[in-house]
Amino acid sequence: MNEKIAVVTDSTTYLPDEVKEQLRIHVVPLSVIIDGKSYREGEELSAADFYQKVKEAESFPTSSQPAPGEFIQLFETLKEQGFDTVISIHLSSGISGTFQNAASAGTLIEGLNVVAYDSELSCMAQGMFAVKAAEMALANEPLDNIIQELDKIKQAQNAYFMVDDLNNLQRGGRLNGAQALVGSLLQIKPILHFNDKQIVLFEKVRTQKKALKRIEDILQTAIQNKTAEKAYVIHGNDPEKGEAWLAHLEAKFPEVIFELSYFGPVIGTHLGEGALGLTWSIK
Repeated sequence: MNEKIAVVTDSTTYLPDEVKEQLRIHVVPLSVIIDGKSYREGEELSAADFYQKVKEAESFPTSSQPAPGEFIQLFETLKEQGFDTVISIHLSSGISGTFQNAASAGTLIEGLNVVAYDSELSCMAQGMFAVKAAEMALANEPLDNIIQELDKIKQAQNAYFMVDDLNNLQRGGRLNGAQALVGSLLQIKPILHFNDKQIVLFEKVRTQKKALKRIEDILQTAIQNKTAEKAYVIHGNDPEKGEAWLAHLEAKFPEVIFELSYFGPVIGTHLGEGALGLTWSIK
């Protein structure tokens, strides 16, 4: 008898609604707090509205993770619907307590096997795990096979991004390393990435053009190593910039499938408007 597996993730994947519906991916939202008011990401606040509200805000926005009770409620519902197992995939435990809250909640549900999976990244890098897990669950693949496939994606995966201003990351406490301040003073374009679940400075580059070229060089190496079959360009409320880079990458690397995604409210709180990123892995 096949076990019935449900896939849960959080709102920082920024998966399109049609993908979530088609693959039956359950989403627990994180929240952003603007001028003392809390908004559930994706439910009470869209990305476009978020960036507009931040411009008008009197204070620096912050984000908050879902309470364990939200996970307990969802897991109980999934159990009632006949699921035996839940794979709960979340943004890096190095920048949020969401993964830990999901893992803790999972231990409290009797008769349901909850496997919490730390993506060690966020946005569509995390979304790639949720999509793969859901596709395999719908195909009745066993849990062990799904986790092995997620681990293969993690081994191949990489993500690099640039921000227009490092202040958001510093004020939000999400950037490791005091050298970041020097970067903002020198008006350079820092390239950031995740290392050991944390956001750290990868390299300092003088212009955005050079930064994009540097990321493309890293992608080229990944393609040669057969670890970049699908990629996402991710933008912070600047679809024109995202689409322009996407078109350039599609022409330069026709062997890779490229798609466009975005930095929504929670991640936008830390990266700020105008951020641009690229993530890739195996399909």
